[in-house]
Amino acid sequence: MLQRLIPVCFLLSTLTSLYAQPVGSPVASVKTYEPPVFTDPDRLKKIQALAPTIDKLYKDYAARRNFPALAYGVVVDGKLVYAGSTGYTDVAKKTAATPKSLFRIASMTKSLTALAILHLRDQGKLRLDDPVQQYIPELKSIAYVTADAPLITIRNLMTHSAGFPEDNPWGDRQLADSDADLISLIKGGLTSANAPGVAYEYSNLGFAMLGNIITKVSGKPYQQYITDAILKPLGMNQTLWEYTSVPASLLAHGYRAQDGQWVEEPLLHDGSYGAMGGLITSIEDFSKYVAFHLAAWPPRSGADSGPVKRSSVREMQQPWMFSGLATQAKTSAGKPCPVTSSYGYGLGWSQNCEGRVSVGHSGGLPGFGSQWRMLPNHGIAVIAYANLTYAGLGTINSVVLDTLVSQAGLMPRQLPVSPILNQRKAELVKLLPDWTSAESSGIFAENFFPDQSVDSRRKAVQALYAKAGKIKRIGELVPENQLRGHFIIEGENANIDVFFTLTPENPALIQQLDIAEIPR
Repeated sequence: MLQRLIPVCFLLSTLTSLYAQPVGSPVASVKTYEPPVFTDPDRLKKIQALAPTIDKLYKDYAARRNFPALAYGVVVDGKLVYAGSTGYTDVAKKTAATPKSLFRIASMTKSLTALAILHLRDQGKLRLDDPVQQYIPELKSIAYVTADAPLITIRNLMTHSAGFPEDNPWGDRQLADSDADLISLIKGGLTSANAPGVAYEYSNLGFAMLGNIITKVSGKPYQQYITDAILKPLGMNQTLWEYTSVPASLLAHGYRAQDGQWVEEPLLHDGSYGAMGGLITSIEDFSKYVAFHLAAWPPRSGADSGPVKRSSVREMQQPWMFSGLATQAKTSAGKPCPVTSSYGYGLGWSQNCEGRVSVGHSGGLPGFGSQWRMLPNHGIAVIAYANLTYAGLGTINSVVLDTLVSQAGLMPRQLPVSPILNQRKAELVKLLPDWTSAESSGIFAENFFPDQSVDSRRKAVQALYAKAGKIKRIGELVPENQLRGHFIIEGENANIDVFFTLTPENPALIQQLDIAEIPR
């Protein structure tokens, strides 16, 4: 039975599918996406210096939780900068786990299914708000939970808001079902827990339906479409759907704990439910997918050479459906820090009390547990796989991310400063503190002086400058976005923070200005 966890962890269930080439077989020539490469050697050096610490954290956790095997990796920007492993992927043969070992990653598969839907959407072949019955006509006969319920849409399926009940324990066992089995299930009538669009309710069935839609719209099995449209362009040539295609030396066997022993779980074949959790991949291969997600940030101009547009990748990482508020959550150091969680398109999203955003997904099914989690604003991510039923990896991944951020001194990636923000800053600095000719300067919006007179602003700012003493330095502008930011004026005796925000006009004018002393 899948353990119910707080939404931040997103320990979710899974399954598998066919139509992939065996490891080592020839792969059709496809131009491979190259993610942005690491550009800060000092940052890389600090992270790599933490390798022994990361290694110990993961291996100690695996020992405490009695995992047969654990594989893990750290991705920074476009690069897998560290990978490690411990234990055995095949206990009977004592086959050592490595970063090349191929594990079933369960519900981590869901984001690739969602990405394939967006790939079809971007080509104009479907719309996210299309009713699902347009593609699966058997849904027309289902009874909704209320008479006023709207039709289930593709977006509902992607965000777990279709109204179907949570189905983790049941869904785990449907992995090898055929397409005919799926359609037969729908024809027989489905039950709903909610009306569509009103609540988050985790549904593996919904993602099986997404796989069926991909197959019908693309004209090829969804496994093949995901392989051709996403896996091959990312260079993920060792990622498969069917376990019988995996060389024995690389295949991770799954186990459950029973009476103090590891008992091997039978591996299920690929089928219609693989879209919700069927992929088999390695740390090395999946790191390419993680790097692709990290490369979507920050929004920017320039070449967009990935298999799916950067804007679509960012879209799927947004909090589309609220899933929970963990008021008693704590940081890995034990500090109370509430966390709010939502679900995007095949991805979990959370933000803690310190404003840190985390995006990723967990996976769990009989024999396996996995998770990947990234901090998009920091450009880092971690991946971990274990071959024990529903192995919880959210806790250790959080500890590792916190360790990387704190001990390597990683700061959020700063947005580039727009030309108009830089221009308005320079114009403001010239006017302060006396505001000479400010009203005729042409840099302030029509609301600015009616909101607070120039005389009032002059008095307040001159008082701050007097307290600060001789001005030693004007700090760099730190943008919050392209039209809002702040900078520091450093004085001998005190510092002053200058925050301003611009209007939507072109050219943008200063509509708000807050100037305050900063305690040293």
